[in-house]
Amino acid sequence: MTDALSYFSAKLALETDASDVYAAQKDGEPFVLVDVRGDDAWAQGRIQGAIHMPYREIAERAPREIDPSTRVVVYCWSSGCNAGTKGAVEFAKLGYSVKEMIGGYEYWVREGQPTENDEGALPRVFDPQVMVVRSKVAG
Repeated sequence: MTDALSYFSAKLALETDASDVYAAQKDGEPFVLVDVRGDDAWAQGRIQGAIHMPYREIAERAPREIDPSTRVVVYCWSSGCNAGTKGAVEFAKLGYSVKEMIGGYEYWVREGQPTENDEGALPRVFDPQVMVVRSKVAG
């Protein structure tokens, strides 16, 4: 039987969340953020700074497009979507250091992080159901 410390430590080694990914982007940490959803989802909206590589294309494209020594974070739509897990498996098969962003694009958007589509930046909306939203203080 796996003890709690081993289980949760292993889970944190392989998963991250939207706020940690955003903080890593802002801090300039070296990693590639990969949107593994299909073309229509990508066109509708995606995380600023992400690249598009549907999970079915990873085995063919990743070795040509992403340095194998680069850390990778994958995401799909939401917690209800397993494409992120499928993408993580494909990167792991190729030997990449990979994490899955739990909550996916949904939680990124709900936390008000930067998104875009082909026309440019999308509005940022902060959802009080998933985060603390504070009013701006005049000053």
